[in-house]
Amino acid sequence: MARRYKPRIKQVLREVPLKNVHVWKDAQARRLDRSRVREIAKSIRSEGLQNPPVIQRGGRGLYLLISGNHRLAALKHLGAKKSKFLVITKDTEYGLEDAKAASVVENLHRMQMSPRELADACRFLAEQMTRAEAARKLGMSMPTFKKYHGFAGVPEKIKALVPGTISRDEATKLYQAVPTVSQALKVALNISRLDRPSRRIYLRLLAQSPRSGHRILLKRVRKTGVRKKIPIELGKNGARKLARVAEREGTDETRLANRIVREYLRKQR
Repeated sequence: MARRYKPRIKQVLREVPLKNVHVWKDAQARRLDRSRVREIAKSIRSEGLQNPPVIQRGGRGLYLLISGNHRLAALKHLGAKKSKFLVITKDTEYGLEDAKAASVVENLHRMQMSPRELADACRFLAEQMTRAEAARKLGMSMPTFKKYHGFAGVPEKIKALVPGTISRDEATKLYQAVPTVSQALKVALNISRLDRPSRRIYLRLLAQSPRSGHRILLKRVRKTGVRKKIPIELGKNGARKLARVAEREGTDETRLANRIVREYLRKQR
């Protein structure tokens, strides 16, 4: 049965030495934003700590940070040795893994995250609870959650191309089709020059035939064809003539124009 962490907790305000507050690696759903840390430190210096970080006991005098990583970093930036914290009471404490999950969700809802960080969070939460529950807590639909969850398994060098060179979905499909990182990086560079519809066709063809070279795949993409709507402007005389012919043949003007263009292009081959 999937583990679930309790949504209702009780807290008490206590002063705790900063050195006793532990931030585990898995719980850091987002790397520290140094500029934000400086802003928070400035606010604390002028107005005091208005919203203390949340912690719970971790044993041997140590505490686990549940929320407030940037606030904790700001306090350290100011040189504080002790500070007020909201300590979760013993009767409502999380289990270790549940505490990590709670921290991930809290960070996600506080800040905008990159595709890579969202993918890592989806992977982590999927290990702590059902995928449906994880998706609900993240405010995602199941299809979106599955896409990010798949992206979590993509190597870091390929993830680094998102979103500048390729999209998250393209990175996932690319790695599934080409498990060799060096080859996947070359393919990513090649498809980055194509439009979105052509990329989708390219990756589908690549998955079907992973040993095919770029030129062959590109030729097949063009042969497969990507439908495009291209507006055609006609002068008054041309428009009237098109209308007359369409009426004579019992069709509409759009279909007639499409047929004329197709027949013309066929003759150019």
